[in-house]
Amino acid sequence: MSLPALLLDIGSHQMEVVETLIQVGRFLVIFLAARALAELMVRLQLPTILGELVAGVLLGVSGLHLILPPDSQAQLSEAAVQLLAAISGAEPGQIGAIYAETFPSLLSVAQIGLFALLFLTGLECDLDELMAVGLQASTVAVTGVLVPFALGTGGLLLLFQLPLIPAVFAGAAMTATSIGITASVFGELQWLKRREGQIVIGAAVLDDILGIVILAVVVALAGGGGFSLKPLLALVAAAAAFVVASILLSRRAAPAFDWLIDRLRAPGDVAVAAFVVLTGSCFVAQAIGLEAALGAFAAGLILSGSKHRKAIDTAVKPLVALFATVFFVLIGTGMDLSVLNPFEPANRPGLVMAAFLLVVAVLGKVVSGWSYLSAEPSNRLVVGLGMMPRGEVGLIFLGLGSQAGLLNSSLEAAILLMVIGTTFLAPILLRLVIKTPPSGDPGGDASADADADTDTGAEVAGAAKAPA
Repeated sequence: MSLPALLLDIGSHQMEVVETLIQVGRFLVIFLAARALAELMVRLQLPTILGELVAGVLLGVSGLHLILPPDSQAQLSEAAVQLLAAISGAEPGQIGAIYAETFPSLLSVAQIGLFALLFLTGLECDLDELMAVGLQASTVAVTGVLVPFALGTGGLLLLFQLPLIPAVFAGAAMTATSIGITASVFGELQWLKRREGQIVIGAAVLDDILGIVILAVVVALAGGGGFSLKPLLALVAAAAAFVVASILLSRRAAPAFDWLIDRLRAPGDVAVAAFVVLTGSCFVAQAIGLEAALGAFAAGLILSGSKHRKAIDTAVKPLVALFATVFFVLIGTGMDLSVLNPFEPANRPGLVMAAFLLVVAVLGKVVSGWSYLSAEPSNRLVVGLGMMPRGEVGLIFLGLGSQAGLLNSSLEAAILLMVIGTTFLAPILLRLVIKTPPSGDPGGDASADADADTDTGAEVAGAAKAPA
């Protein structure tokens, strides 16, 4: 039922009451569940993002059905619907329709959270260090794309006899790296500014660009339009131009930004000006065919040389704490764990395929940590594990494949399980590998680098966890 029809049916005031109850109620259950589980994860010495993902699973399709993406085909919790109907006086059927109509507003908040997180990641990057590891990051990115793509596609063709296009699409879905999850985990473990963190973030950004190119090729082939080199080259050129422009602006735009901030007097000047740069960069990235998330990272990189960097950081962090939580919870809400049930005969082909994809997905990224040359010691296992989570990027690939009708039920379940497995395993394994240093060493200094094993990826003393 559309909103105009609902207005005629229940009246504008009652409609406003129901909308407000739904929107506020969603935030209430998201923050309560996410915070409770984040606190639990801190006490277990695990990254808080894991608690947010688990909170999403508990609230979503696989749990209480309180937060459901409209395309999940699941029904809202009957108890919640009846409660809202009793409070507002609306009919239960109207509650469901209004819920679906207002869900995009929650997605917008989650997107703001992702953009703010990536902006903060770019802001905290040392551009000189990022440029210094550019070759290593490029090698890691290319290896982390080619190995899982080749092994995944080849294995599905040879072992499971899948048609070419679905196998290629599944292989493409395995190339992704979730820069949001990676940035969150490295930031919390205070490894974002270390050499390994810089390599992983740089590689994840390049992964995003390579993933867009691969997706464009696969979608073109799946649509029957054939392969065309010209638009692909245009996309690559646009990505290269955007990255170069971001690097140049990071050297030149920060002084202009500082000059402007020094002349503003209204409260909130730093936060608003920073978000103007953020939204403008996202707009440009999306307009030239790239992901807006790449623009958010570039915006932070552009302002990383500002003398107001600490003020920007202070202004943006509360937004990340609120809205990035919504983003990670929503990832969890869409994960249907019923496909894990081995007693359901329909699940078994997907589980076998999923086991293969998960092994390839893990190994394909972990080996990328040994793909680069470095004269300085670095923990290669941390680099490989940092590239592992697929997260929202993998879910985007899965959604596009489902919409295009490329995936049968077994392959769809297998890709979903691969995404779930890598998303949950990466924070846990990183926490096990990055050990908490002795008290008095809150950040993990250069001495930890000296203890790193360049060739074996042995466990290294890392940073203490950041406050939740």
